[in-house]
Amino acid sequence: MQASPIRIPTVSNDTDWDFCFHLSQQAKKPAYQQRDELYSSSGSGESEEDTKATEEMAVGCMSLPEDKLAQSQNKIAQLMKKNMNIQANKELIRCVILSRIIFGEEHWKCAQALASLAYGYLTLRGLPAQAKKHAESARSTLLTWKENTTSNTEKKEILEALVMLYYTVGVAWLLQNHGREAYFNLQKAERNMKELKELCEGSVHRLQVSEKDLTIALGRASLAVHRLNLALAYFEKAIGNVIAAKGDRTSDLVSLYEEIAQIEQLRRNHDQAIQYLQQAYSLCVSLFTDVSPQTAEASALLAKAHALSGEAQHRDKVILWKVSSFRRDTKERMRKDCVPCSADWVRL
Repeated sequence: MQASPIRIPTVSNDTDWDFCFHLSQQAKKPAYQQRDELYSSSGSGESEEDTKATEEMAVGCMSLPEDKLAQSQNKIAQLMKKNMNIQANKELIRCVILSRIIFGEEHWKCAQALASLAYGYLTLRGLPAQAKKHAESARSTLLTWKENTTSNTEKKEILEALVMLYYTVGVAWLLQNHGREAYFNLQKAERNMKELKELCEGSVHRLQVSEKDLTIALGRASLAVHRLNLALAYFEKAIGNVIAAKGDRTSDLVSLYEEIAQIEQLRRNHDQAIQYLQQAYSLCVSLFTDVSPQTAEASALLAKAHALSGEAQHRDKVILWKVSSFRRDTKERMRKDCVPCSADWVRL
């Protein structure tokens, strides 16, 4: 079966875009005209509930585009908390259209909204092609305004948008197995992050793309282009950042320990890889149940690391970790299937 091509949302062929564009067109009409249209279309036989709904609609239609933009921006965060990703992405589209109405297509705030939309397509929808398309549309505008602006406040927001834009493009390339292009764009994000920190005198908070996210992405891109020492340095930095922010007992460290162990295996540092995987396993045991999928996976990776080392002292450990992983998988399957555990199975 031939795969369907990926649709790039445009004004003409994206239903979400069309829906939001139609709603935003109301902002171009004078408030009194929208009010008259609403009331003239309502009949004299309306119920009290119908009248109330019409009045609420009239209030919404009479809102200024600036007010609508603020409402959409607030709504995005609420939808994301509820994991309503498609609806949140629709609000990001609405923000782009309203920004065009308010500021014009060549304004940096419109490009900022496009960068946010690109990031949304990547993180909310998992659509790298669409993400790259919208990011490329915003890039030239943001770069032009960055060079010409004199306000530190504006420059700060533009740099934040550029970090998000280059991070989006870099990760999108990484998801499409283009390591070189991913690394190139993520380096640009890193340079803009450094410039942003210098502008803010080292204190940057509540960025859409955190320094930890960027560091991990750079580590993965470095691994994709086989720069193992550089990948190791990025992951060590990411682990240090997580420990400094959340302590050494956070679940965020599990995947980082597993990924840095993979790098050490490629560097043939098997003992170091085993140490990282033992840390991941210990965290899983303490944070999750001993029959959790996370613990079983960590146990299996540890067994594989012992096997890859090829050293005699690790052979018995390979068997031990494989049996331990099998037992946890068995218990988890029995628990999910609601099978009563006999005394013999409990001893596993």
